This record gives sequence, C-alpha cells and structure tokens, in this order.
Amino acid sequence: MLVTLIYHKKLDEEWEAAARKLEQQFGIHIIGRSRKQKLVLTQDYVTETLNIQGGDYHYKQIEGGFTQPNAVVCAKMVGWAVESAKGLDNSKDMLELYCGNGNFTLPLAGQFKRVLATEISKTSVHAAQWNIDKNNIDNVQVIRLSSEEFTEAYAGVREFRRLQDSKIDVPSYNISTVFVDPPRAGIDADTLKLIAQFDNIIYISCNPDTLLENMQTLKQTHSIERFALFDQFPYTHHIESGVLLRKK
Repeated sequence: MLVTLIYHKKLDEEWEAAARKLEQQFGIHIIGRSRKQKLVLTQDYVTETLNIQGGDYHYKQIEGGFTQPNAVVCAKMVGWAVESAKGLDNSKDMLELYCGNGNFTLPLAGQFKRVLATEISKTSVHAAQWNIDKNNIDNVQVIRLSSEEFTEAYAGVREFRRLQDSKIDVPSYNISTVFVDPPRAGIDADTLKLIAQFDNIIYISCNPDTLLENMQTLKQTHSIERFALFDQFPYTHHIESGVLLRKK
C-alpha cells in the first residue's frame, strides 16, 4: 500500500522520523506532501498484478498518476476488451488513444501484430514503458501525444519531433482496429473523424452522456456489435461502458 499524507505546514525531520516509524509498523510506503514539498520515504509507486483471462500482468501504479480504482472490475473490463478483439483481424495493427499506463494495452497486444499507443501524461508514459518491459512485450510502441496531436500527425498536417526522436514511423502501421478509453469529456470531433476511418472500434467509456453523443456520430459509419456495463463504483451513479463497433 502507498499512502500520501497531505499537510498545510512544512514537513521537517521530526515528521520524517514519525513517518518512517509508521512505514515500518504497518509495512507500507509513505509520501508526505505540503506546499512545494514532496517527501518520498522509500518509493512513490506500488506494483499491482491483474489476472486477465488466465494470464498475470504486472503494472506500476505511480502516485498521482491515473489508474482504474476497482481492480476486480478492471480485470473483468480488460478481459471483455480482449475477448472483443479476438474476433478481429489479428494480422493487422491496433491504434490506442489515451493509453494511460498500458492498463488495456498489455493484454490487447497479444491480439494484434503491432500496437501504437498514445498518451499525453509524462507520468503515465513512463509507467507504460516500465510495464511493457516488465511484462516482456515487444510489439508495442508508446508516444507522448494527445489524441488531437496524433490526429494531426496521422493526417500529415503537422510533424512532431517526439515521433522522430522515438523513430516511430506512423505510416508503416497497418491499422484495422482502434481502442479508445477517453476522459469524461469524451472524444473531440476531429478525433472522431479519425477513428471512423478504421474497421473496428473498441470504446471504453466512463461517462454514458458523452458516450451517447459520440455514438450519434459513429453510428453513421459503424454498427454496435457488443455492449457491456461495468460497475466500478457500487452504490453511485457512475458506470463504465464497453462498446465494440464494426464498420458498416
């Protein structure tokens, strides 16, 4: 367990001594935060193992980085995505937008020839790279681009040094499937136009309202093949949805 303690006053040596005692007493990792202070006593992450369809995947969960909060339901959700991908053309490549720390990326990689994953958060990109190496996966490339930036790069509207420095050749990818797990605001109009080009879309949503809005656009080019609900937050109005769309 990783515990962050947040204060309004400056943390001193007395605090650190008391915190280290708590670390040993409870067998946990502690981080202290105050204004312009972040004291990491041992480490700022935990390693989580999820069993996805009979296989174990190891994830570095960094303090302050985004992660799925309900591990049991998360494993079911990722498993559903993998099951949905099994009926698709696995001789081609997959594009993933908003990949985070590779939560879906790692198990999905086995269903495709190659995976190109994008994420804007530096913290999440670093975690994703660690997770790829830890799980001995060799067909995934991660690039720090927002979905909007990748849309511009894919269309040839704009060049990005990050792609050149990473030696990622976007045109070399033969993408048949796109996986998206966007923030609560959903997918912007330009990115919707981008993903509508591909044969298959696996869409994980944390907001039914913006999912509905996006479906109004995507239904013009795709039909819904599978749909699922995942209750990560029991006894609240929040719900996660999974949708598999195939091009008409």
